[in-house]
Amino acid sequence: MVSSTNAQVVAGRLPLVVGNWKMNGTRVNCVELLAGLRAAGPFDAEISVCCPFPYLADVALSLQGSGIGWGAQDCSEHEPGAYTGEVAAVMLAEFGCRHVIVGHSERRVYHAESDIQVADKARMALSHGLTPIVCVGETRSEREAGSTEVVVKRQLSAVIHALGHCVSQIVVAYEPIWAIGTGLTATPHQAQAVHAVLRAQLSAASTRAGEMRLLYGGSVNAVNAQELFAQPDIDGALVGGASLKAADFSAICRVASHVALGSTGKSRT
Repeated sequence: MVSSTNAQVVAGRLPLVVGNWKMNGTRVNCVELLAGLRAAGPFDAEISVCCPFPYLADVALSLQGSGIGWGAQDCSEHEPGAYTGEVAAVMLAEFGCRHVIVGHSERRVYHAESDIQVADKARMALSHGLTPIVCVGETRSEREAGSTEVVVKRQLSAVIHALGHCVSQIVVAYEPIWAIGTGLTATPHQAQAVHAVLRAQLSAASTRAGEMRLLYGGSVNAVNAQELFAQPDIDGALVGGASLKAADFSAICRVASHVALGSTGKSRT
């Protein structure tokens, strides 16, 4: 479970692990998965599950009182109105959502979401008490061209501009597109280098950047999580495929819990 004592151990940056189910699952699968996750807990890190919209009621009911949060994978940049097929942030808040993912690469690529649209979604989420998990990341060709830093800073810049001092209330997830669902993953050194760039950019915008949590996403598993979480600017993970199996996801959550308890000896100041 999350405690203030553990939060102090990591200087206010309690490790966070978020499961992104994407467009997967059935109601039966959800019940089994969540039962397994509850049985594996409690955890000393903050844990959250972002499920497809139709399962929000079931997930909320299953996780109520468990210490595990829940959220959604997207929200509209608009308040409720004539936007057929969209889901408003205020609706998510009614279901007790803690987090909402915005700007995931699959939304940027398949739905042509712009940096500005992602920033507007983050602002809307914050206005209704949700914590947006803002995703940034580069393609393989952009990395090979040496453009990683330019790309992620451009994506984050739009959010910083839209939110101003409120940017400290978001979570940022670095997900190199070439590592999502491919089995590939950035090395801990590569991931840390980008996280350091992002924290420096946030530091120029907010005096609270040192308290903000930056997550890594891209084929995270229990094996590579230990070394990734040991990096000074990586505060957890946004987990895709591994979040669909209770044993795999719980193993990553336990790694984050060890960090929260200070077992790695890492100083986060």
